[in-house]
Amino acid sequence: MGQAANMSHWKGESYITEVYEWSRIFINKCPSGLITIHEFQRHFCNGTVVRESAEYAEQIFRTLDKNQDGLVDFREYVMAISLLVEGSAVERLRWSFKLFDKDGDGAIIREEMLNIMQAVYKMNETAGLKEPNSLTAEECTDQIFLRLDKDNNAVISMEEFIEGALDDDWIRKMLECDPSTVRADWPLKRDSAVGLND
Repeated sequence: MGQAANMSHWKGESYITEVYEWSRIFINKCPSGLITIHEFQRHFCNGTVVRESAEYAEQIFRTLDKNQDGLVDFREYVMAISLLVEGSAVERLRWSFKLFDKDGDGAIIREEMLNIMQAVYKMNETAGLKEPNSLTAEECTDQIFLRLDKDNNAVISMEEFIEGALDDDWIRKMLECDPSTVRADWPLKRDSAVGLND
């Protein structure tokens, strides 16, 4: 009870209410308190059969699964959402870096970034959210690599990723993960599209 009061003072009453709602829905949909990749994909893809949605959901799941046991428990889930909603820009970018770093080797190659960008673009297109005259996924990836790969070694390190995104609003907007992507079809704090921030 004291913790809730402290959190309420620290983060605001609406945050506590929202965490309560996440827990209620999570337990309702996952009574075991755990979610598998297949369950996450089913909720994330929201009935669509778009291959890119499933691949992107798998990447988000991998990033959520901090202990890499193939399951996401409520604690892992809420910690990620809390970080994306309430965390600092550096914390959010560090989480996004892990999302883009598909093989987990600590560096992002063009192919890894392009795969995520293509998935996000395809999902936004399927949802009717594509902006007119916007860059293609390939052009966006090329622009990001041009701006972030400072040492021209064809990989983006976490340091380059974070520093570059903090210095460039367009890049940060393209790279920061939108919390609604982690929440699948569960309650959203704000009305936003599936994918990266637009």
